[in-house]
Amino acid sequence: MSELIGEARELDAADELACLRSRFVLDDAVYLDGNSLGALPVAVPGRLADVVYREWGELRIRSWDESGWWTAPERIGDRIAPLVGAAPGQIVVGDSTSVNVFKAVVAAVRMAEEDGAGRRDEILVDATTFPTDGYMAESAARMTGRTLRPVTPAEVPAALSDRTAAVLLNHVDYRTGRLHDLPGLTAAIHEVGAYAVWDLCHSAGALPVGLDAHGVDLAVGCTYKYLNGGPGSPAYLYVRRDLQPRFDSPLPGWTSHTAPFAMRPAYEPAPGAVRGRVGTPDILSMLALEAALDVWYGWGGGGEAGPAGEAAAMIESVRAKSLALTDFFLRCVSAYVPEGRVESLTPTAHAERGSQVALRCDDAGDIMKRLISQNVIGDFRHPDVLRFGFTPLYVNFTDVERAARVLGETLEGVG
Repeated sequence: MSELIGEARELDAADELACLRSRFVLDDAVYLDGNSLGALPVAVPGRLADVVYREWGELRIRSWDESGWWTAPERIGDRIAPLVGAAPGQIVVGDSTSVNVFKAVVAAVRMAEEDGAGRRDEILVDATTFPTDGYMAESAARMTGRTLRPVTPAEVPAALSDRTAAVLLNHVDYRTGRLHDLPGLTAAIHEVGAYAVWDLCHSAGALPVGLDAHGVDLAVGCTYKYLNGGPGSPAYLYVRRDLQPRFDSPLPGWTSHTAPFAMRPAYEPAPGAVRGRVGTPDILSMLALEAALDVWYGWGGGGEAGPAGEAAAMIESVRAKSLALTDFFLRCVSAYVPEGRVESLTPTAHAERGSQVALRCDDAGDIMKRLISQNVIGDFRHPDVLRFGFTPLYVNFTDVERAARVLGETLEGVG
């Protein structure tokens, strides 16, 4: 035990991201649930107070122009862009992940039909996906007259054919933390002339994604996990630049009109990523997210690369620390937990691991309640999975050692 405690302290002393921990509101708890809801950045309350009291309270309607409310969806999208490997002008923030999944899948099917390369009557969806993706894909299939075919990511290459219109996949499995091969699967999807839609909810802010580099067509993601935007913070939609003129949203709202204030009865889509907008932006949560993203800027680790380059460099450092944290956690679990009491569902290979560790455990729901009562905060997924999410911006190695030690003591106490 003392050796692991000492090692944790040494690792924390050498951690180049350690200075970022002070940018979050934390307490004595070990918080390993950032893969569900990120911690509160210290800059957010003050920014929200200014939005409420000055921008809304004093400027009122003038803030749509004078405070930049109207352009917030694209401006904040450009702040997220370097964190997922995208150039500016391709991400719009707004709506929920579910709504953006629906937009993306329907638009992908419409583009496949427009290509005119035969009857592409199938949509492939990750069979292990988070439920909302499956629900939305099923609705998109009904709306477009396609057949929905659930397959695992490993089965996608063999399932692809000239009937495939679009494929919806998760970059990281929300249950197990398995990282899927975005570059390889995207290339395979393009090989048959189909369109790739990726859900980045469990990867954005935790590891490099490379949307532009790997030619991803469309992507969606939430902002309340590793991006720390707050409960229910708006999601985002990525549309690759060359596809933007063809992006045909099934939800053509007034704010995506080329002249929204002309109030014309006929819909004319705006150019660029703005086409992904629907209704009036949710300003309070959107500007809270913008303030939360300040954590990624002003770090000083990007050299002369400028703000976007600095954020892109930071995500590389975050990934390195994430792998070190999860490696160390698995070692500590092996040292502290009685043999045979847990089984890791998370791959050991770095190329296959996101930023969480999932442990199968008998009575997992009760065990997690016991951990939480001892200030080790993770979460539980039915029927038997303990999930621990590692947000490198504020989780340190001392947290990791303590969490594994408390887990071991808890399992000894109930068995």
